[in-house]
Amino acid sequence: MHPHPSFCIVVPAYNEEQGIERCVRALCAAVQSLSSPAAVIVVNDGSTDQTGRILQRLESEYPRLQVVDCPTNGGYGGAVRQGIARAAEGPFEYALFMDSDLTNDPKYIGAFVEQMRLGADVIKASRYAEGGRAEGVPAYRVAISVVGNWVAGRMFGLPIRDCTNGFQAIRLAVLVRMPLRERGFAVIMEQLYYAKYLATRFAEVPYTLTARTEYVRKSSFYYRPGAFYRYLKYPVKCLLGVRPSKAVLARASAART
Repeated sequence: MHPHPSFCIVVPAYNEEQGIERCVRALCAAVQSLSSPAAVIVVNDGSTDQTGRILQRLESEYPRLQVVDCPTNGGYGGAVRQGIARAAEGPFEYALFMDSDLTNDPKYIGAFVEQMRLGADVIKASRYAEGGRAEGVPAYRVAISVVGNWVAGRMFGLPIRDCTNGFQAIRLAVLVRMPLRERGFAVIMEQLYYAKYLATRFAEVPYTLTARTEYVRKSSFYYRPGAFYRYLKYPVKCLLGVRPSKAVLARASAART
């Protein structure tokens, strides 16, 4: 049990000029209230609006804020990899991934830290754990999510009920061994696939997912046949017993060091 685990919050951001300042201020306030060493890493993923300029101004205001500027858009998965690379440079034990639209409420950060103290390797926010739910989300999206997570959870064979949730914390020693390649949101499932074989302890934090507000741009995630394939191929691999090779994991670990 570690009394003060160090961690960074990784936030991918693309064309979020309407809400990025609210997000950064809320997250910086949250980490400043904690006793654990913490920082906020925002990955400006090739934004073409004013997101970069806003982040540059805020970086001079908040010592705990680090901005990673990507010249071109690499997608959510690319931004996640950039965030991991920056996190690996700092003295952090965990990376906590959050969205830039504040649908992941900073009030749950403390619950993540508690699970870090208890030594969990992978900590997932869960809408489907006792006490979790979704508010203001269209019913058809909730239905697809419930069914998809039920199926994926059983294929993965892990004690996780909200597999597709990107609001999660992973021990950096585990993250740097993952040869992540997905460009889009399917990187969340790709991370869980590798975590199955690299991590030992899993935990969940019940939370309430809220809808994006009028202060931020419309979500870039859509339910399409290709998205279902990219998401489900990882739990299917687990179901079929397809493990990542030791050579692949070793190369990924060497590339990060």
